[in-house]
Amino acid sequence: MYIAMNRFTVRTENAQAFEDLWLGRDSHLKELEGFVEFHMLKGPEAEGQILYASHTVWASEEAFRAWTRSDAFRAAHKDAGKTAKLHEGAPTFEGFSTIQHIA
Repeated sequence: MYIAMNRFTVRTENAQAFEDLWLGRDSHLKELEGFVEFHMLKGPEAEGQILYASHTVWASEEAFRAWTRSDAFRAAHKDAGKTAKLHEGAPTFEGFSTIQHIA
């Protein structure tokens, strides 16, 4: 299993627009081989900013890498530059290989 995460720092005044963007987008993830699940997480608020993280679970790192090269990935991210004003700086990517899973 492989977990791909992006962290976003969002000013509180942009939080609703940021959430609306994610809740209303067409992700295309369910169409992809190896996709397991997606979560958009809302974290703590501090000093006028809120931490968010996208959390996607894949069957393998190879399945995730295939997603990043797909037409579905390009379609899902085609307007990313237009929405960058909603968060501070670039998202921070973190990829994790699973060493233990308890369900």
